[in-house]
Amino acid sequence: MHKAAIVVYADTESHADLGRLTNALTAAKEFEENGDEVKVVFDGAGTQWIPELEDDSHTAHPLYASLKDHVSACEFCSGAFGVEDEVAASGVGTDAEFEGHPSVRGLVDDGYDVITF
Repeated sequence: MHKAAIVVYADTESHADLGRLTNALTAAKEFEENGDEVKVVFDGAGTQWIPELEDDSHTAHPLYASLKDHVSACEFCSGAFGVEDEVAASGVGTDAEFEGHPSVRGLVDDGYDVITF
C-alpha cells in the first residue's frame, strides 16, 4: 500500500491552473481507487479552489466531492488568500502544524510521498 499526499498550489486564474487541479484530483482518485492512503492538501493560492469546487456546477466538482473526505487546506493561506470563511463553510479541515501551514516534513515523516501540482 502506498501513502500519497497530493499538494495543490495551482492558482484559479488560468486554463493551465484548471489542468493542474484536475491532474491533482485525478492522481488522488487513482491512489484512492487502488486502496492507497491519500491526502489532498490545498495550499498557497490553491486554497482558492475550495470555494470554486464547492459549486456543484463546476466541471471538477464531482471529482472533488468524491475525494472530499481526504481534503484539507492550509489554515494560514486560506486567510491570506481571502477564502477562510468559505473553507470553514465547506467543512474541509485546515492544517497548521508548522507556523500556520501544513507540515510537509510531517507528511514525509508519516511515510507519505509528496506530489505537488
